[in-house]
Amino acid sequence: MKKYFAELLGTFLLTLVVSLSLSGNFPVPTPVLAALVLGLFVYTAGHISGAHINPAVTIGVWSMRKISLKDAVIYIVAQLIGATLAIYAVGALYQEFGFNLNLQSTWDVSVGLAEFLGTVFFTFGIAAVVSGKVPVDAQGVVIGGSLLLGLSIAASQSLAILNPAVALALLGASPALGVYILAPVLGSVVGMNLFRSLSK
Repeated sequence: MKKYFAELLGTFLLTLVVSLSLSGNFPVPTPVLAALVLGLFVYTAGHISGAHINPAVTIGVWSMRKISLKDAVIYIVAQLIGATLAIYAVGALYQEFGFNLNLQSTWDVSVGLAEFLGTVFFTFGIAAVVSGKVPVDAQGVVIGGSLLLGLSIAASQSLAILNPAVALALLGASPALGVYILAPVLGSVVGMNLFRSLSK
């Protein structure tokens, strides 16, 4: 149960920080904060769950056969719960039930391509860690840095979320939600298996 709770907690923290940042309460850019949260979580809880805190990452790791289907499903459920709790926590802080950032985006090919490419680069770095090619002391830096790179690429055309759980919490019933779920999942599978193919 510890690993499932770690995924819930990590996704909660990531979504909370991103939400607060987007609402204007942090002086540090949101992509940098997201990278810091993920990098720190890798160091503090990576040994418990692997610190996926992202359904797309979990699906990518599963596609590499580094996690069982059962664990992958429970991880994703835990991540979705964590992200949902975070958005309600932000609402409580603002005393606004059903807090909504009113982020605007559209279902667009360029948006999907930006989220896809950003996730490819992000998960390429994760795959190196999962495959044991990165020293333990550098894993948080590699994964956090990979996320920052991926977010920077995606930000050219999209909201740069790269995380279906966070997207669901932030976008709610937005018509663009589908692309922010599908593109990162596809990008993760491609990014991780691209690394696996190149590293053989």
